[in-house]
Amino acid sequence: MSFLWPNSGFQNDGTWTNWAGNQSAKPVRIERPRNENEIVNLVKAATEQNRRVRVVGAGHSFTGLVVTDDVLVTLDDMTSVVSLERDSGRVKVESGIRLFNLNPLLDAAGLAMPNLGDIAYQSIAGAISTSTHGTGLKFQSIAAGVIGLRIVTGDGSVIECNEDKNPEILHVARVGLGALGIVTEVTLQCVPSFNLHAVEEVVNIDDLLATFDDHIQNTDHTEFFWMPHTTNALLKRNTRTSEAPPKPKDFKQAIKRKWKKFKNEELLQNVAFGAMNYLGRIQPALIPKMNSFVVPDVGSASYITTSYEVFASERRVRFYEMEYAVPRKNGIEAFRKVRELIDTLDHPISFPIEVRVLGPDDIPLSTASEQETIYIAVHVFFGTPYEEYFRGVESIMDEFGGRPHWGKLHFQNAETLRNKYPNWDKFQETRANLDPHGRFTNNELDRVLGAIES
Repeated sequence: MSFLWPNSGFQNDGTWTNWAGNQSAKPVRIERPRNENEIVNLVKAATEQNRRVRVVGAGHSFTGLVVTDDVLVTLDDMTSVVSLERDSGRVKVESGIRLFNLNPLLDAAGLAMPNLGDIAYQSIAGAISTSTHGTGLKFQSIAAGVIGLRIVTGDGSVIECNEDKNPEILHVARVGLGALGIVTEVTLQCVPSFNLHAVEEVVNIDDLLATFDDHIQNTDHTEFFWMPHTTNALLKRNTRTSEAPPKPKDFKQAIKRKWKKFKNEELLQNVAFGAMNYLGRIQPALIPKMNSFVVPDVGSASYITTSYEVFASERRVRFYEMEYAVPRKNGIEAFRKVRELIDTLDHPISFPIEVRVLGPDDIPLSTASEQETIYIAVHVFFGTPYEEYFRGVESIMDEFGGRPHWGKLHFQNAETLRNKYPNWDKFQETRANLDPHGRFTNNELDRVLGAIES
């Protein structure tokens, strides 16, 4: 079924494609290092040959962050847990480890990451480098939980960054877009493992907008999905709890639960939703009516399970996405304007709009840097025209000083972005020091960060 999540990555002919299918590259060579020394050597070799180097994680970004026709590096052979301290919660991992592998390992050790996004396919380095976040007004992005990094810089040197060594580099490099060097190790400050009591409820969108601020202040992790052309929204409220998940009474009940989970997450959210989008691409006029079936008014559901199982969900249907971060005080107004925009578009929209919230951090290129933030994410089904919609959304977000997600589609450049980040110059200073000759840049970074004059 071609509308489902694709088999992305490296092809037999030497090309690379991201999982959304909208970015591809054919590098002169692909490097697959197994350790830090091999990374040092490949960077030095690229320097001698005057070639640029880009690193790919899971290929989850929609932008051209890793596209290159020079040297493309995958860290898929660097996925080990280097050290784990249960008492302190300090966990050091190789940078290529995927979140969906790391989370169960942490849970088995009685630990968890404080917050996660709703996708767990990314590598840890890719997730922090693009400011992947999650939701929760009292919580921060994944990168804010990073307390140590090892980075191979533009001349092949290795820099260790933590609270004692090069703390000023750590401060900046937690969200680095791969522009500062190759991250080889990440040290995370984890917390004791916790469960989440998830409550999912279909509500009227107008009622929700009137009460959303109360929800985000009184619930640990809140988000909602609104289906365009309907009045229905799916409100998700996740509260931390020490209560254990209820155990099935017998084998039959356990099988029933597994079937229900498979039906809801795989058949309905992925297969059926993918089929509806495929039909909507052929017959756009059907989309508004079909959208009412995606979030039907069927009441609420409540369950308890491990934090990472609640935070992340299976997303197999291909799409293109734009996400903007705006100050919390402007979030609902910005959403209302996007809702109005949708009614003016030439094509109906078949994907939900997702709204999340996050507390501030101090990372220079974090999308939540120094502000409480509301995130508004818009999507279209793959193969569907998106420029009118996304440009319209971006125009709205610009009214409020919105910051685009670094890994999702947008039309900004260095000149339009610099005033959105109060510590932009601090990042540029660090970039110039660690990569003065632009070893790790490409066309996308030249566009969003500016070209390095070497």
